[in-house]
Amino acid sequence: MKAVVIGAGITGLAVTARLRDLGWEVVLVEKAPGPRPQGYMIDFFGPGYTAARETGLEPRLWELAGQVDEVAYFDRDGERRAGLGYAAFQQGIDGDLLSIMRPDLELALRETLDEQPRYGVGIAGIDNRPDGVTATLTDGSRVEADLLVGADGVHSRTRALVFGPPEGFLRPLGLHTAAWIFDDPKVRETVGQRFALTDSVDRMMGLYGLRDGRVAVFSVHRETSTELPGDPRPILRETYGDLGWVVPNALAGLPEPAGIYYDLVAQVEMGTWHRDRVVLLGDAAYAVSLLAGQGASLGIAGAYVLAGLLRTEPIGEALTAFERRWMPVTSERQRKGRQGIDWFLPHSRGRLFARRMAMRAMVVPGVNRLFSTALVGKSHEPVLSAGG
Repeated sequence: MKAVVIGAGITGLAVTARLRDLGWEVVLVEKAPGPRPQGYMIDFFGPGYTAARETGLEPRLWELAGQVDEVAYFDRDGERRAGLGYAAFQQGIDGDLLSIMRPDLELALRETLDEQPRYGVGIAGIDNRPDGVTATLTDGSRVEADLLVGADGVHSRTRALVFGPPEGFLRPLGLHTAAWIFDDPKVRETVGQRFALTDSVDRMMGLYGLRDGRVAVFSVHRETSTELPGDPRPILRETYGDLGWVVPNALAGLPEPAGIYYDLVAQVEMGTWHRDRVVLLGDAAYAVSLLAGQGASLGIAGAYVLAGLLRTEPIGEALTAFERRWMPVTSERQRKGRQGIDWFLPHSRGRLFARRMAMRAMVVPGVNRLFSTALVGKSHEPVLSAGG
């Protein structure tokens, strides 16, 4: 059997590795010229962690993981206003957890491949039939396959070609986000081994130290426009410039636009993820958003489940079974993400105060599990049996 996978991010790499392990021939293409260096620190846990353990990836992830002792919120004067140790959060989710930069997670997945992605090549056209699919790539080549997997993210070109324009599926959540890396030893010392976030309303900047001594930044602010700037630096400086503490240092360290990840925060909602021999996977099908978390985990776990079903079922039946098993999992995670917007980014001083009180309560045994379940949802580990 042969598959074409569009997109060499976390999900595309994971499904390629799994299908090749099961004997499939897989052509993996990525429109970017190489691996993306930008990205967030990811709290990696849940079904994707279980899939990583089952496929032997877990030890390598721990080698690449960063040390994070707590998440803490600071006001504009640098005073700590609230915090929670990661041990308490891990107890609350009742499972293993590691913190890893998104590019490092992709690196671990790429290392499992015997043949690397074809970079600088995207999807130009799709001839989708009940018995097969022909992919026309941007370099002019054509690939005949039994299955095409669209793992090309929230702005999926595959989805647009097969299912229609993004307006029908993209659900913006009224937020924009950015991420970059800069070098400042004093800020690195201030941040220490924690997620350090601004205790602020309607906008937030978070910082965390990297193994090489640099500092990674992510930011999120309320913005209803779906237009994305060519150069996000003026917007970032204007939006966050008066937050105080170490924020001016982070803004002073903004790289050129190519070094900044900037996007709207959105979810993808679809009634079906497949049509004939094309299936969408990960953010292309069920983006849960930065606010919901577990996007990487659900991408890897979804790849594990889909490949397992393709091993035991004819392609059409496997794709239908995949939706039946996995759609309730992602829908629940999306719902939790929408419910948690005001926790993640309070819209008033009152909400900010409520979050501080809730975080203090989470150190109480039993309460941490209650809050964690409310934020991240219930466990869906039994669903992974389909991928075994």
